[in-house]
Amino acid sequence: MLKIIIPTIMLLPLTILSPRKHLWTNTTTHSLLIAAISLQWLTPTYFPNKNLTPWTSIDQISSPLLVLSCWLLPLMILASQNHLESEPTVRKRTFISTMILAQPFILLAFSASELMLFYIAFEATLIPTLILITRWGNQPERLNAGIYLLFYTLASSLPLLIAILHLHNQIGTLYFPMLKLFHPPMAATWTNLACGLALLLAFMVKAPLYGLHLWLPKAHVEAPIAGSMLLAALLLKLGGYGIMRVTILVDPSQSNLHYPFITLALWGALMTSAICLRQIDLKSLIAYSSVSHMGLVIAATMIQTQWAFSGAMILMVAHGLTSSMLFCLANTNYERTHSRILLLTRGLQPLLPLMATWWLLANLTNMAIPPTINLMAELTIMIALFNWSSLTLLLTGTAILLTASYTLYMLITTQRGPLPSHITSLQNSSTREHLLMALHMIPMILLIFKPELISGIPA
Repeated sequence: MLKIIIPTIMLLPLTILSPRKHLWTNTTTHSLLIAAISLQWLTPTYFPNKNLTPWTSIDQISSPLLVLSCWLLPLMILASQNHLESEPTVRKRTFISTMILAQPFILLAFSASELMLFYIAFEATLIPTLILITRWGNQPERLNAGIYLLFYTLASSLPLLIAILHLHNQIGTLYFPMLKLFHPPMAATWTNLACGLALLLAFMVKAPLYGLHLWLPKAHVEAPIAGSMLLAALLLKLGGYGIMRVTILVDPSQSNLHYPFITLALWGALMTSAICLRQIDLKSLIAYSSVSHMGLVIAATMIQTQWAFSGAMILMVAHGLTSSMLFCLANTNYERTHSRILLLTRGLQPLLPLMATWWLLANLTNMAIPPTINLMAELTIMIALFNWSSLTLLLTGTAILLTASYTLYMLITTQRGPLPSHITSLQNSSTREHLLMALHMIPMILLIFKPELISGIPA
């Protein structure tokens, strides 16, 4: 674990001490090297915990998400180059340092073998994200978005802290391998019901569950591209990962806690997909689609079967790469047209034909067409939900139909149609942008051939 965390922390002095000419090259290359080293974690194992120490351990649930977070750091640095071009060097260094600062916390959160350490890392990721949104966001609304993010997260995580302390009092340990051995998880008393609710609520806000999701579209729309990628690809996954970890303790099916969550998650997937159909803001549309996809993840994690967990894991990784790629594409449009309104950025296919290919590929993976891992994930989750209750098929089926509709709407609006009169000349797409899209797409294509790396089931 240290052979990844220490080089990641050493990126900070590298950023501060690099000469101005080599700043981007150095940070991108070194973070790509760290991403390459992290791939060793993907080797499927029959042991429940790899690299078990008193603080960290890696198992089948955390390894895909750890690799995903290492993989996305160089991509965030690549994506941010253009809009920081005109900034002074000091600000560039500050920006890159803020991005890098989030990374050790995310790695710690995904690999913590102790509930308290997980809580501290989970909360600490909030600070760099907040700095990114409130300092480098695009619009004056960004402070408002930062306040939404801060208060939603803090209001839900204070009960979580109290619940963790209560657990420590009851059980005497917060060490995950020990907690697995503690049976029965919690007796069905009112105190334990409230404790279970508090444990789940913080992760539901982070994931986000429909009804607790209002901070997400705001934060996404105002954040710079690196902030959007960090939020969509990694911070939302902290929610799903936290639920998976906590359901060992709180068995929601015993206290009937899972009914409201599954209902809200599936209804939310349906509602947010419908909201996407009438969005005029491109980034907002992608943000709402994230709520819809994470709704399926929450529903699956609440059922707690092997199939459901496996589907949730695959969908989290697939969604991380897909939505991050969609935000990058939206950003390339924004940098050229300086607008996120769909009607003002339409008809770009004749002008940027290669970008249109990336748009098509990203939208097809978002729609979950065969043979993408998104399809495998959605099918696995649908089967698990159908096995739990056949009525869920109506909700999931309609949600997937609506997903296809708004994805096609997004593709057609951005790429086809008459070119708006105010677009007279556009800057060509650069090699950097194509590399960025390729680094999102290649892992998705490769994972189709060996999905057991991320499904949590040893082959």
